[in-house]
Amino acid sequence: MLTREQNERLVRTGQGTEMGTLLRRYWIPALLAEELPEPDCPPVRVQLLGEKLIAFRDTKGRIGLLDEFCSHRTASLFFGRNEECGLRCGYHGWKYDVDGNCVDMPSEPPETRMREKIKQPAYPCVERGGVIWTYMGPPELKPELPELEWAGLPESHVFLSKRRQMTNFMQAMEGGIDSSHVSFAHRFNLDDDPMHSGTAGNEYLKKDTRPKFEVVESDGGLLIGARRNADDENYYWRITQWIMPWYTIIPPFGTHNPMGGHAWVPIDDETCWAWSVNYHPTRPLTEDELASMRAGDGIHAKYVPGTYDTLANASNDYLIDRQAQKDKKSFSGVEGIAAQDFSLQESMGAIVDRTKERLGTSDAAIILARRRLLAATEPAAKGEDVPGVNSEHHAVRSTSVLLPKSVPFQDGAAEVLKVTEGEDFYSI
Repeated sequence: MLTREQNERLVRTGQGTEMGTLLRRYWIPALLAEELPEPDCPPVRVQLLGEKLIAFRDTKGRIGLLDEFCSHRTASLFFGRNEECGLRCGYHGWKYDVDGNCVDMPSEPPETRMREKIKQPAYPCVERGGVIWTYMGPPELKPELPELEWAGLPESHVFLSKRRQMTNFMQAMEGGIDSSHVSFAHRFNLDDDPMHSGTAGNEYLKKDTRPKFEVVESDGGLLIGARRNADDENYYWRITQWIMPWYTIIPPFGTHNPMGGHAWVPIDDETCWAWSVNYHPTRPLTEDELASMRAGDGIHAKYVPGTYDTLANASNDYLIDRQAQKDKKSFSGVEGIAAQDFSLQESMGAIVDRTKERLGTSDAAIILARRRLLAATEPAAKGEDVPGVNSEHHAVRSTSVLLPKSVPFQDGAAEVLKVTEGEDFYSI
Protein backbone atom coordinates (compact mmCIF):
# COMPACT_ATOMS: atom_id res chain seq x y z
CA MET A 1 0.00 0.00 0.00
CA LEU A 2 1.28 3.45 -0.92
CA THR A 3 0.66 6.77 0.75
CA ARG A 4 -1.27 9.40 -1.19
CA GLU A 5 1.95 11.38 -1.61
CA GLN A 6 3.77 8.37 -3.09
CA ASN A 7 0.86 7.62 -5.41
CA GLU A 8 0.88 11.20 -6.67
CA ARG A 9 4.62 11.02 -7.29
CA LEU A 10 4.17 7.87 -9.36
CA VAL A 11 1.35 8.98 -11.63
CA ARG A 12 1.95 12.67 -12.39
CA THR A 13 4.07 13.00 -15.52
CA GLY A 14 3.72 16.60 -16.69
CA GLN A 15 6.58 19.06 -17.01
CA GLY A 16 8.24 19.74 -13.67
CA THR A 17 6.89 16.67 -11.88
CA GLU A 18 9.29 14.11 -10.45
CA MET A 19 8.07 11.26 -12.66
CA GLY A 20 7.79 13.54 -15.66
CA THR A 21 11.42 14.57 -15.23
CA LEU A 22 12.47 10.92 -15.05
CA LEU A 23 10.43 9.76 -18.06
CA ARG A 24 11.82 12.58 -20.19
CA ARG A 25 15.28 11.05 -19.79
CA TYR A 26 14.35 8.15 -22.10
CA TRP A 27 13.64 7.82 -25.80
CA ILE A 28 9.86 7.64 -26.04
CA PRO A 29 7.80 5.67 -28.59
CA ALA A 30 5.82 8.59 -30.00
CA LEU A 31 3.89 7.13 -32.93
CA LEU A 32 3.93 4.36 -35.48
CA ALA A 33 5.92 5.20 -38.60
CA GLU A 34 2.83 4.28 -40.63
CA GLU A 35 1.05 7.30 -39.16
CA LEU A 36 3.32 9.51 -41.29
CA PRO A 37 3.40 7.33 -44.41
CA GLU A 38 5.14 9.64 -46.90
CA PRO A 39 6.86 13.02 -47.32
CA ASP A 40 4.55 16.04 -47.05
CA CYS A 41 1.65 13.89 -45.78
CA PRO A 42 -0.86 15.48 -43.39
CA PRO A 43 0.47 16.29 -39.90
CA VAL A 44 -0.65 14.23 -36.93
CA ARG A 45 -1.62 15.29 -33.41
CA VAL A 46 0.52 13.65 -30.72
CA GLN A 47 0.15 13.99 -26.97
CA LEU A 48 2.88 12.70 -24.66
CA LEU A 49 3.39 13.28 -20.95
CA GLY A 50 0.61 15.86 -21.04
CA GLU A 51 2.21 17.91 -23.83
CA LYS A 52 0.18 18.59 -26.97
CA LEU A 53 2.41 18.22 -30.02
CA ILE A 54 2.21 17.94 -33.79
CA ALA A 55 4.24 15.50 -35.90
CA PHE A 56 5.01 15.81 -39.61
CA ARG A 57 7.25 14.24 -42.23
CA ASP A 58 8.87 16.88 -44.41
CA THR A 59 9.70 16.82 -48.12
CA LYS A 60 13.01 15.05 -47.47
CA GLY A 61 11.38 12.45 -45.20
CA ARG A 62 12.67 13.97 -41.96
CA ILE A 63 10.41 13.88 -38.90
CA GLY A 64 9.43 16.98 -36.94
CA LEU A 65 7.70 16.98 -33.55
CA LEU A 66 6.69 20.50 -32.56
CA ASP A 67 4.57 22.16 -29.93
CA GLU A 68 1.09 22.02 -31.45
CA PHE A 69 0.37 25.73 -31.11
CA CYS A 70 1.99 28.31 -33.36
CA SER A 71 4.27 30.83 -31.66
CA HIS A 72 2.38 33.68 -33.37
CA ARG A 73 -1.24 33.53 -32.20
CA THR A 74 -1.29 29.94 -30.87
CA ALA A 75 -3.42 28.48 -33.65
CA SER A 76 -3.10 24.71 -33.93
CA LEU A 77 -0.51 23.58 -36.46
CA PHE A 78 -2.71 20.55 -37.15
CA PHE A 79 -4.44 22.80 -39.68
CA GLY A 80 -1.13 23.78 -41.25
CA ARG A 81 0.22 23.01 -44.72
CA ASN A 82 3.04 20.49 -44.90
CA GLU A 83 5.07 21.72 -47.88
CA GLU A 84 8.60 22.39 -49.11
CA CYS A 85 10.46 21.15 -46.03
CA GLY A 86 8.31 22.84 -43.45
CA LEU A 87 4.95 23.07 -41.73
CA ARG A 88 3.16 26.34 -42.48
CA CYS A 89 0.54 27.64 -40.04
CA GLY A 90 -2.87 27.91 -41.67
CA TYR A 91 -3.63 31.23 -39.94
CA HIS A 92 -0.88 33.68 -40.99
CA GLY A 93 1.56 31.42 -42.83
CA TRP A 94 4.43 31.25 -40.35
CA LYS A 95 6.48 28.25 -41.40
CA TYR A 96 8.63 25.95 -39.24
CA ASP A 97 11.20 23.31 -40.13
CA VAL A 98 11.64 20.00 -38.28
CA ASP A 99 13.91 21.68 -35.71
CA GLY A 100 11.34 24.38 -34.91
CA ASN A 101 13.15 27.16 -36.75
CA CYS A 102 10.86 29.75 -38.28
CA VAL A 103 11.94 29.74 -41.93
CA ASP A 104 9.26 32.03 -43.36
CA MET A 105 7.08 34.80 -41.95
CA PRO A 106 5.01 36.26 -44.81
CA SER A 107 2.96 38.47 -42.47
CA GLU A 108 6.04 40.53 -41.52
CA PRO A 109 8.35 42.70 -43.67
CA PRO A 110 11.62 40.86 -44.33
CA GLU A 111 13.81 43.72 -43.09
CA THR A 112 12.59 43.16 -39.50
CA ARG A 113 14.39 39.79 -39.36
CA MET A 114 11.79 38.84 -36.78
CA ARG A 115 11.70 35.23 -37.87
CA GLU A 116 15.30 34.75 -36.76
CA LYS A 117 14.16 35.34 -33.17
CA ILE A 118 11.34 32.76 -33.27
CA LYS A 119 11.88 29.16 -32.21
CA GLN A 120 8.94 26.79 -32.03
CA PRO A 121 9.52 24.23 -29.24
CA ALA A 122 10.62 20.99 -30.92
CA TYR A 123 11.86 17.56 -29.93
CA PRO A 124 14.36 15.40 -31.86
CA CYS A 125 12.96 12.28 -33.55
CA VAL A 126 14.42 9.05 -34.90
CA GLU A 127 12.62 6.44 -37.01
CA ARG A 128 13.61 2.91 -36.06
CA GLY A 129 11.91 -0.47 -36.03
CA GLY A 130 8.61 0.86 -37.35
CA VAL A 131 8.42 3.45 -34.56
CA ILE A 132 9.08 7.17 -34.46
CA TRP A 133 10.93 7.79 -31.21
CA THR A 134 11.39 11.15 -29.54
CA TYR A 135 13.50 12.51 -26.72
CA MET A 136 11.89 15.18 -24.53
CA GLY A 137 14.57 15.71 -21.90
CA PRO A 138 17.60 17.96 -21.53
CA PRO A 139 19.61 17.80 -24.80
CA GLU A 140 22.92 17.36 -23.00
CA LEU A 141 21.58 14.22 -21.25
CA LYS A 142 20.18 12.51 -24.35
CA PRO A 143 20.94 8.76 -24.13
CA GLU A 144 21.88 6.33 -26.88
CA LEU A 145 19.09 5.06 -29.10
CA PRO A 146 16.92 2.21 -27.79
CA GLU A 147 18.39 -1.21 -28.54
CA LEU A 148 15.41 -3.40 -27.73
CA GLU A 149 15.80 -6.57 -29.78
CA TRP A 150 12.67 -6.08 -31.89
CA ALA A 151 13.67 -2.54 -32.86
CA GLY A 152 16.68 -3.84 -34.77
CA LEU A 153 15.05 -6.76 -36.58
CA PRO A 154 13.95 -6.82 -40.23
CA GLU A 155 10.44 -5.50 -40.81
CA SER A 156 9.23 -8.98 -41.79
CA HIS A 157 10.09 -10.32 -38.32
CA VAL A 158 7.98 -7.82 -36.36
CA PHE A 159 4.35 -6.86 -35.86
CA LEU A 160 3.55 -3.68 -33.93
CA SER A 161 0.28 -2.22 -32.71
CA LYS A 162 -0.82 0.38 -30.23
CA ARG A 163 -4.09 1.22 -28.52
CA ARG A 164 -5.35 4.01 -26.34
CA GLN A 165 -5.97 2.89 -22.75
CA MET A 166 -8.15 4.96 -20.46
CA THR A 167 -5.91 4.72 -17.40
CA ASN A 168 -2.72 6.15 -16.02
CA PHE A 169 0.33 4.35 -17.41
CA MET A 170 1.28 2.86 -14.03
CA GLN A 171 -1.72 0.61 -13.55
CA ALA A 172 -1.49 -0.57 -17.15
CA MET A 173 2.17 -1.42 -16.66
CA GLU A 174 1.52 -3.07 -13.32
CA GLY A 175 -0.89 -5.40 -15.12
CA GLY A 176 1.91 -6.31 -17.49
CA ILE A 177 4.26 -7.46 -14.74
CA ASP A 178 1.56 -9.32 -12.81
CA SER A 179 1.96 -12.94 -13.95
CA SER A 180 -0.45 -14.44 -11.42
CA HIS A 181 -3.55 -13.08 -13.16
CA VAL A 182 -2.88 -15.21 -16.26
CA SER A 183 -4.16 -18.36 -14.53
CA PHE A 184 -7.46 -16.63 -13.81
CA ALA A 185 -8.31 -13.75 -16.15
CA HIS A 186 -7.22 -15.75 -19.22
CA ARG A 187 -7.84 -19.25 -17.87
CA PHE A 188 -10.45 -20.48 -20.33
CA ASN A 189 -8.83 -18.88 -23.37
CA LEU A 190 -5.29 -20.22 -23.14
CA ASP A 191 -6.10 -23.22 -25.32
CA ASP A 192 -7.74 -21.03 -27.97
CA ASP A 193 -5.12 -18.32 -28.22
CA PRO A 194 -2.62 -19.07 -31.02
CA MET A 195 0.34 -17.88 -28.94
CA HIS A 196 -0.42 -20.30 -26.08
CA SER A 197 -2.07 -23.39 -27.51
CA GLY A 198 -0.26 -26.69 -27.68
CA THR A 199 2.61 -25.79 -25.35
CA ALA A 200 3.84 -27.47 -22.20
CA GLY A 201 3.97 -24.12 -20.44
CA ASN A 202 0.28 -23.64 -21.02
CA GLU A 203 -0.45 -26.80 -19.04
CA TYR A 204 1.74 -25.73 -16.13
CA LEU A 205 -0.13 -22.43 -15.93
CA LYS A 206 -3.50 -24.14 -15.72
CA LYS A 207 -2.38 -26.76 -13.19
CA ASP A 208 -0.82 -24.37 -10.68
CA THR A 209 -2.78 -21.15 -10.17
CA ARG A 210 -0.74 -20.05 -7.14
CA PRO A 211 2.67 -19.07 -8.48
CA LYS A 212 5.38 -18.09 -6.04
CA PHE A 213 7.22 -14.93 -7.02
CA GLU A 214 10.88 -14.13 -6.73
CA VAL A 215 12.06 -10.75 -8.01
CA VAL A 216 15.62 -9.52 -8.36
CA GLU A 217 16.92 -6.22 -9.62
CA SER A 218 18.67 -6.13 -12.98
CA ASP A 219 20.86 -3.31 -14.25
CA GLY A 220 17.99 -1.96 -16.32
CA GLY A 221 14.97 -2.88 -14.23
CA LEU A 222 13.74 -6.16 -12.77
CA LEU A 223 13.86 -9.89 -13.40
CA ILE A 224 10.51 -11.29 -12.34
CA GLY A 225 10.35 -15.02 -11.73
CA ALA A 226 6.96 -16.71 -11.37
CA ARG A 227 7.49 -20.24 -10.04
CA ARG A 228 5.01 -23.05 -10.52
CA ASN A 229 5.22 -26.70 -9.58
CA ALA A 230 6.23 -28.97 -12.46
CA ASP A 231 7.23 -32.34 -10.94
CA ASP A 232 9.05 -33.74 -7.93
CA GLU A 233 12.43 -32.38 -9.02
CA ASN A 234 11.71 -29.23 -11.06
CA TYR A 235 9.91 -25.92 -10.99
CA TYR A 236 8.40 -24.30 -14.05
CA TRP A 237 9.63 -20.71 -14.18
CA ARG A 238 8.19 -17.89 -16.26
CA ILE A 239 10.76 -15.11 -16.18
CA THR A 240 9.67 -11.64 -17.29
CA GLN A 241 11.98 -8.75 -18.05
CA TRP A 242 10.83 -5.32 -16.91
CA ILE A 243 13.03 -2.61 -18.41
CA MET A 244 12.73 0.90 -17.06
CA PRO A 245 10.74 2.94 -17.40
CA TRP A 246 7.82 1.11 -19.11
CA TYR A 247 8.87 -1.94 -21.14
CA THR A 248 8.08 -5.60 -20.55
CA ILE A 249 9.13 -8.68 -22.49
CA ILE A 250 6.65 -11.53 -22.17
CA PRO A 251 7.99 -15.07 -21.73
CA PRO A 252 7.07 -16.89 -24.95
CA PHE A 253 5.26 -20.21 -25.06
CA GLY A 254 7.57 -22.56 -26.93
CA THR A 255 10.15 -21.61 -29.53
CA HIS A 256 7.73 -21.96 -32.44
CA ASN A 257 5.68 -18.97 -31.27
CA PRO A 258 6.92 -15.37 -31.58
CA MET A 259 8.07 -13.42 -28.58
CA GLY A 260 5.98 -10.53 -27.28
CA GLY A 261 6.36 -7.30 -25.41
CA HIS A 262 4.70 -4.09 -24.33
CA ALA A 263 5.40 -0.44 -23.61
CA TRP A 264 3.05 1.83 -21.68
CA VAL A 265 3.57 5.49 -22.49
CA PRO A 266 1.64 8.31 -20.81
CA ILE A 267 -0.55 10.44 -23.03
CA ASP A 268 -1.48 12.43 -19.94
CA ASP A 269 -2.07 11.47 -16.33
CA GLU A 270 -5.31 9.61 -17.07
CA THR A 271 -4.64 7.92 -20.42
CA CYS A 272 -1.75 6.06 -22.00
CA TRP A 273 -0.62 4.37 -25.20
CA ALA A 274 -0.36 0.63 -24.77
CA TRP A 275 2.14 -0.58 -27.36
CA SER A 276 2.21 -4.29 -28.22
CA VAL A 277 4.83 -6.10 -30.27
CA ASN A 278 5.32 -9.65 -31.47
CA TYR A 279 8.61 -10.63 -33.05
CA HIS A 280 10.85 -13.52 -33.90
CA PRO A 281 14.62 -13.00 -33.96
CA THR A 282 15.47 -15.63 -36.57
CA ARG A 283 12.55 -15.85 -39.01
CA PRO A 284 9.82 -13.77 -40.65
CA LEU A 285 6.38 -13.94 -39.10
CA THR A 286 4.09 -16.23 -41.05
CA GLU A 287 1.00 -15.04 -42.90
CA ASP A 288 -1.18 -16.95 -40.43
CA GLU A 289 0.54 -15.25 -37.50
CA LEU A 290 0.19 -11.82 -39.08
CA ALA A 291 -3.46 -12.41 -39.92
CA SER A 292 -4.15 -13.37 -36.32
CA MET A 293 -2.35 -10.30 -34.96
CA ARG A 294 -4.11 -7.96 -37.39
CA ALA A 295 -7.42 -9.48 -36.25
CA GLY A 296 -6.65 -8.44 -32.67
CA ASP A 297 -5.71 -11.84 -31.27
CA GLY A 298 -3.17 -12.48 -28.54
CA ILE A 299 -1.76 -9.31 -27.01
CA HIS A 300 -3.29 -7.09 -29.71
CA ALA A 301 -6.80 -5.63 -29.83
CA LYS A 302 -9.72 -4.96 -32.14
CA TYR A 303 -10.20 -1.29 -33.06
CA VAL A 304 -12.90 1.16 -33.93
CA PRO A 305 -12.21 1.51 -37.69
CA GLY A 306 -9.84 4.33 -38.53
CA THR A 307 -8.69 4.84 -34.94
CA TYR A 308 -6.44 3.36 -32.27
CA ASP A 309 -9.39 3.16 -29.87
CA THR A 310 -10.57 -0.30 -28.90
CA LEU A 311 -13.85 -1.72 -30.14
CA ALA A 312 -14.54 -3.18 -26.70
CA ASN A 313 -14.60 -0.27 -24.25
CA ALA A 314 -16.31 1.11 -21.16
CA SER A 315 -19.23 2.52 -23.15
CA ASN A 316 -20.34 -0.98 -24.17
CA ASP A 317 -19.12 -2.83 -21.03
CA TYR A 318 -16.32 -4.30 -23.15
CA LEU A 319 -18.91 -6.40 -25.01
CA ILE A 320 -19.10 -8.75 -22.03
CA ASP A 321 -20.84 -12.05 -22.73
CA ARG A 322 -22.34 -13.35 -19.51
CA GLN A 323 -23.39 -16.61 -21.11
CA ALA A 324 -19.82 -17.31 -22.24
CA GLN A 325 -18.71 -16.52 -18.71
CA LYS A 326 -21.33 -18.92 -17.27
CA ASP A 327 -20.42 -21.65 -19.75
CA LYS A 328 -16.72 -21.31 -18.90
CA LYS A 329 -15.83 -20.24 -22.40
CA SER A 330 -14.34 -17.09 -20.92
CA PHE A 331 -13.41 -16.44 -17.29
CA SER A 332 -14.41 -12.76 -17.44
CA GLY A 333 -16.87 -12.92 -20.33
CA VAL A 334 -14.74 -10.45 -22.29
CA GLU A 335 -13.33 -11.66 -25.60
CA GLY A 336 -9.60 -11.48 -26.23
CA ILE A 337 -6.61 -11.57 -23.90
CA ALA A 338 -5.79 -7.87 -24.40
CA ALA A 339 -9.38 -6.79 -23.75
CA GLN A 340 -9.57 -9.02 -20.69
CA ASP A 341 -6.60 -7.09 -19.31
CA PHE A 342 -7.56 -3.53 -20.14
CA SER A 343 -11.22 -3.98 -19.15
CA LEU A 344 -10.17 -4.84 -15.60
CA GLN A 345 -7.44 -2.20 -15.46
CA GLU A 346 -9.83 0.51 -16.65
CA SER A 347 -12.46 -0.68 -14.16
CA MET A 348 -10.10 0.52 -11.41
CA GLY A 349 -10.55 4.14 -12.55
CA ALA A 350 -8.30 6.47 -14.47
CA ILE A 351 -5.92 6.76 -11.51
CA VAL A 352 -6.22 3.96 -8.97
CA ASP A 353 -6.25 4.88 -5.29
CA ARG A 354 -3.36 2.74 -4.10
CA THR A 355 -3.99 3.64 -0.45
CA LYS A 356 -6.89 1.13 -0.58
CA GLU A 357 -4.81 -1.80 -1.84
CA ARG A 358 -4.06 -4.93 0.13
CA LEU A 359 -1.07 -6.44 -1.61
CA GLY A 360 0.05 -10.06 -1.29
CA THR A 361 3.11 -12.14 -2.08
CA SER A 362 2.14 -12.32 -5.77
CA ASP A 363 2.51 -8.54 -5.98
CA ALA A 364 6.24 -8.50 -5.26
CA ALA A 365 7.16 -7.30 -8.77
CA ILE A 366 4.68 -4.43 -8.62
CA ILE A 367 6.04 -3.32 -5.25
CA LEU A 368 9.65 -3.35 -6.45
CA ALA A 369 8.88 -1.65 -9.76
CA ARG A 370 7.26 1.22 -7.88
CA ARG A 371 10.27 1.47 -5.60
CA ARG A 372 12.72 1.52 -8.50
CA LEU A 373 10.81 4.24 -10.32
CA LEU A 374 10.46 6.40 -7.22
CA ALA A 375 14.13 5.92 -6.36
CA ALA A 376 15.19 6.88 -9.91
CA THR A 377 13.43 10.24 -9.66
CA GLU A 378 16.23 11.43 -7.36
CA PRO A 379 19.18 11.05 -9.79
CA ALA A 380 16.92 12.27 -12.63
CA ALA A 381 16.25 15.49 -10.70
CA LYS A 382 20.00 16.00 -10.27
CA GLY A 383 20.87 15.30 -13.91
CA GLU A 384 22.66 12.08 -12.98
CA ASP A 385 22.54 8.69 -14.71
CA VAL A 386 19.29 6.74 -14.62
CA PRO A 387 18.83 2.99 -15.17
CA GLY A 388 17.43 1.45 -18.32
CA VAL A 389 19.01 3.71 -20.94
CA ASN A 390 22.06 1.72 -22.02
CA SER A 391 22.15 -0.79 -24.87
CA GLU A 392 23.14 -3.65 -22.56
CA HIS A 393 20.01 -2.98 -20.51
CA HIS A 394 17.93 -3.64 -23.64
CA ALA A 395 19.78 -6.71 -24.98
CA VAL A 396 17.73 -9.15 -22.93
CA ARG A 397 15.04 -11.78 -23.43
CA SER A 398 12.37 -13.37 -21.31
CA THR A 399 11.97 -17.10 -21.04
CA SER A 400 10.09 -20.00 -19.52
CA VAL A 401 12.18 -22.92 -18.29
CA LEU A 402 12.23 -26.01 -16.11
CA LEU A 403 14.90 -25.74 -13.44
CA PRO A 404 15.91 -28.00 -10.55
CA LYS A 405 14.30 -26.83 -7.34
CA SER A 406 17.67 -26.03 -5.78
CA VAL A 407 18.80 -23.64 -8.56
CA PRO A 408 18.08 -19.87 -8.29
CA PHE A 409 16.14 -18.88 -11.40
CA GLN A 410 18.41 -15.96 -12.32
CA ASP A 411 21.40 -18.32 -12.34
CA GLY A 412 19.80 -21.30 -14.03
CA ALA A 413 18.37 -19.18 -16.86
CA ALA A 414 21.23 -16.67 -17.15
CA GLU A 415 22.37 -17.65 -20.65
CA VAL A 416 18.93 -17.73 -22.28
CA LEU A 417 18.03 -14.34 -20.78
CA LYS A 418 20.63 -12.67 -23.02
CA VAL A 419 20.20 -11.66 -26.65
CA THR A 420 22.63 -13.47 -28.90
CA GLU A 421 22.32 -11.94 -32.35
CA GLY A 422 21.28 -14.42 -35.01
CA GLU A 423 20.43 -17.12 -32.48
CA ASP A 424 16.97 -18.35 -31.53
CA PHE A 425 15.49 -17.89 -28.08
CA TYR A 426 14.72 -20.70 -25.65
CA SER A 427 11.37 -21.29 -23.99
CA ILE A 428 9.04 -24.18 -23.21
